[in-house]
Amino acid sequence: MPFVKVVKNKAYYKRFQVKFRRRREGKTDFYARKRLICQDKNKYNSPKYRMVVRFTNTDIICQIAYATIQGDIILASAYSHELPKYGVKHGLTNYAAAYATGLLLARRALTKLGLADKYLGITEATGEMFLVEELGDGPRPFFVLLDVGLSRTSTGARVFAALKGAADGGLEVPHKPKRFVGYDKESGEFHPEVLRKYIYGGHVAEYMRHLQEKSPEKYDKQFSKYVKEGLSADDLEEMYKEAHKKINENPVAKRKPRRETGHFVVRYKPRRKNAKERRNRVNQKLQAMEKAATQV
Repeated sequence: MPFVKVVKNKAYYKRFQVKFRRRREGKTDFYARKRLICQDKNKYNSPKYRMVVRFTNTDIICQIAYATIQGDIILASAYSHELPKYGVKHGLTNYAAAYATGLLLARRALTKLGLADKYLGITEATGEMFLVEELGDGPRPFFVLLDVGLSRTSTGARVFAALKGAADGGLEVPHKPKRFVGYDKESGEFHPEVLRKYIYGGHVAEYMRHLQEKSPEKYDKQFSKYVKEGLSADDLEEMYKEAHKKINENPVAKRKPRRETGHFVVRYKPRRKNAKERRNRVNQKLQAMEKAATQV
C-alpha cells in the first residue's frame, strides 16, 4: 500500500485538546514546562515552585506558582502597574521596572511565608552577583526556578532583570551572571557597574540627555509625562532608590474593598423549595382546580 498522508479535518482541530492546542498555537513550551513542574520521587506531593515572568505591552507580571493536577496555583504575585504607589509612575515596562517588580515579588512572598526578617536580601542594589546563603539554625531560603515562557533569553533581556530583583530580594533562584547586562561574552568578564546603571534607569537617563540635546521637540513628545511630573534625567536614580526602599518597608498588597452596590448573583436554576413551600404550592393548585370546577 502506498504512503498516504493523514490530513486532519476541521472536526479534529475543534475538539477540546488543551495541551495540543497550546502547543500548536505556540503558547506554551511543554519541553521546558515538564522539567519545571515534575518533582523528584522522593519529594512526592511537595510543590515545585517557579518564578513566572511575563511581559505585555503595558505591564510586567511576576508570579510564584506551582503545578497541581487541577492546574497551577499562584502563591504570590507582583505587577509593574503597582509601582506608582512606590513612586515609579512612568516607564513601567523597562529594565529598571522589571528589577523593581522582581524585588517586590520576592519581598511580598517572603513576608507571606514569614521569612522576610530572616532573609533580608541586600538593602541597596550594586549590580554585584548575589546568592542568598542558608541560615545555620533556621529555615532554608525559599527556592524557585525561573520560568521565562516563550521569551527570548538573550543577554540583556528584561526577564533576567526580574530575576536579579528577586535574587536581591532574598529568594534563592539558581543563576549565573552570563545573561545580565554588563557581561562580555568575548572576555568572559562581568561588569556589575553596567548592571547597576540599568537597575537605576541610567540607560533611560542617558537617552533623555541625548534626545534633549539633539532634538528638544522629540524629547518633549516622547518624555511628555516625565516633563509633566517635573522629572529630569538626573532624578531617575534617586526615584528608583526611593522605590526600592519603600518596597522593602511595605511590600504587602492592599486588597480592594468589594463593591456593595449593584452586586448580585446570577442564578440559572430556580432555588429548590423546602417542604413547607412545596405543600403550599400543592394547596394552591388544589384550590385553583376546585375554583375552576365550581365555575363550570
